[in-house]
Amino acid sequence: MKILAAGLSAALLAVLMHGQTVSAAASCESLSSLKLPDATITLAQTVPAGGFAASDAEPGEEPGGNFSKLPAFCRIAATLTPSPDSDIKIEVWLPASGWNGKLQVVGNGGWGGPIRFPAMGEAVRRGYATSGTNTGHVGSGASWALGHPEKLADYAYRSQHEMTVKAKALTAAFYGAGPKLSYWNGCSAGGKDALVAAQRYPEDFNGIIAGAPASDWTGRAAQSLRVWQAVHKDEASAIPPSKYPLIRNAVLEACDTLDGVKDGVLEDPTRCRFDPKVLACSEGEGPNCLTPPQVEAARAVYATAVSSESKREVTGLYPGSELGWSTWAGKQGFGTSVEHFKYVVFKDPSWDFRTFDFDRDLPRADKVDNGLINALNPNLKAFFDRGGKLIQYHGWADPQISPGASVSYYKSVLRTMGGPAKVQASHRLFMVPGMRHCRGGDVPDTFDTVAALEQWVESGKAPDQLVASRMTKDGRVDRTRPLCPYPQVAQYKGAGSTDEAANFVCKAL
Repeated sequence: MKILAAGLSAALLAVLMHGQTVSAAASCESLSSLKLPDATITLAQTVPAGGFAASDAEPGEEPGGNFSKLPAFCRIAATLTPSPDSDIKIEVWLPASGWNGKLQVVGNGGWGGPIRFPAMGEAVRRGYATSGTNTGHVGSGASWALGHPEKLADYAYRSQHEMTVKAKALTAAFYGAGPKLSYWNGCSAGGKDALVAAQRYPEDFNGIIAGAPASDWTGRAAQSLRVWQAVHKDEASAIPPSKYPLIRNAVLEACDTLDGVKDGVLEDPTRCRFDPKVLACSEGEGPNCLTPPQVEAARAVYATAVSSESKREVTGLYPGSELGWSTWAGKQGFGTSVEHFKYVVFKDPSWDFRTFDFDRDLPRADKVDNGLINALNPNLKAFFDRGGKLIQYHGWADPQISPGASVSYYKSVLRTMGGPAKVQASHRLFMVPGMRHCRGGDVPDTFDTVAALEQWVESGKAPDQLVASRMTKDGRVDRTRPLCPYPQVAQYKGAGSTDEAANFVCKAL
């Protein structure tokens, strides 16, 4: 097998980076000598089938998968330095056989730090070449951002693009041909990065999956701290977690049947006009009622907040999210938000989140960000024009990133790009009833966005629904439901089991 020379020419590298066919392939181990711009390959090793150990996971990473079932692959690790202060770690995994000719890049979460090996493993099992990054630093939290604007740029957008370029080059070097199609698959911060790719780097991917995107990064940071302050205004306003089920049950009592089916799930929580006042204690306090201050605190969790200074609106959490309220209303405030204001906005490690002022500090955060981390640009013309397809999804009961952020962004794309008739040929949003952050919620929360995106990009079949399944603890499917392109919702046909997706149809209300 012919080995690519270490001194790869600029012309050949350009070919590799654009996924074009080249005439030679390389062995896995020989890739350790491959020279790529601003990159140092630190590992190039053939991993036999089942040979990747959970102990190989990055610090702080939950293995989250059975690596013993992985096929053999070429494992490449590299450090990327697009700036003098960059330290971007990436891995690229290339199936030893059965490659489907495509690349799937997987996103990270939170402030990044570990590489998402479980997601990479799932991509390899599907036959993809795959890549992931730690987004430019090791460890969780955002203290690394203090005094390091280049590292912040790496986290915000640069690490993901640089990784993608290098992954395409390594794929081409190993197989002798670059990927014919490239996909992004991420949720949470990885969902934000998905939108960053569509907005900043429209040529990087043919198809993009953006799950529960943290696209309004500064808005979420501000709203979550506002909610914390409302719930912890004083001792009387604090809502103990033991009362979260009480509020949720009252929500279901008021709104469960609005969609025509009593099943413990709100199909469209925006139709739910629930007022926590129905739980007000007649006198004193008890485990089955809310005090007047707790009623006001609960209202604040649901409320859309408007900065009096900038007039910007940020949605709160939605009815059905109550069991996850400790995410924003816990004892210490939501960590990702606290760290954003501490290390990015105020650049002060001693900043006390209890001093947060929504009206003043949201505009300040927006000014500091200036489109760096936020991914709110609705102009996707360049991505759409080259045939790119975008599937966005979000759980209606998400307690970490308001589902309203996804709805707001999608509506902004509709306004900018000419309305539903033009946008839905390239971008569809699926809201998931009852689902929490990325997954979870004892609802149908398992669905195959990768297969749907493949059909859309490769066969021109746009997803008119995604079928979601609810899995029992012993691995059985006990309920299926269609997820519908927003603003459609699943409506029961009136006959047959309400646990079977075939008995529902997607309709606009």
